[in-house]
Amino acid sequence: MPLRLALLIIYHSHTGGTCQMAEAACAGALREGSVDVRLLHASQAGAQDLLSAQGYLFATPENLAAISGLMKDFFDRSYYGALDQIQGRPYASLICAGSDGRNAARQIERIATGWHLRAVAEPLIICTHAQTPKAILAPKQIDSADLQRCEELGQSLAAGLALGVF
Repeated sequence: MPLRLALLIIYHSHTGGTCQMAEAACAGALREGSVDVRLLHASQAGAQDLLSAQGYLFATPENLAAISGLMKDFFDRSYYGALDQIQGRPYASLICAGSDGRNAARQIERIATGWHLRAVAEPLIICTHAQTPKAILAPKQIDSADLQRCEELGQSLAAGLALGVF
C-alpha cells in the first residue's frame, strides 16, 4: 500500500491571530481528504517533521517587521537537518501582520530558497491594523472572510499535493 502524502503546517502565535489562520488552513486541507495533515506549533516542530512531509505551510505573526522569534528558532533548529533533502517540495505562507507583513514573507521566502522549496502561492498576509501597544498585545480575532481565504489556501495546497500538481 503506498504511503499517503503529508502536508505539514507549522505556526507560531502570540495573540491568537496566526493560530486561527493556521487552524483554518488545516481545516481546509483536511476537507480535501486524501492527504495527511499535521498542525504543529513551531516549538514542537523540527527537521524530522520536515523530512516526513511532502508540502509545507508556514504561519507566523510579523513582529517588529520580522517573523516571530519562535518561527526563527524553528528555522534555525531545522535548517541544516533538512538541507539538500527537501528540495523541490511545495510551500506557502500565512502572515498575520499589524501593517504590511511583507518583510516576514520575504524572510520565509529566503529560507525556502535556501532549501530549494517551490512557492505554490503568494504569501497570504492578513492585516489586523494593530498599531498601538495595546492593540498589538491584545488577543486577535480574524474575520470570517480572511479565515475563509486561509481555508482555501490549505485546501488548495492539499489538493495540489494529492493530484501531483506540485
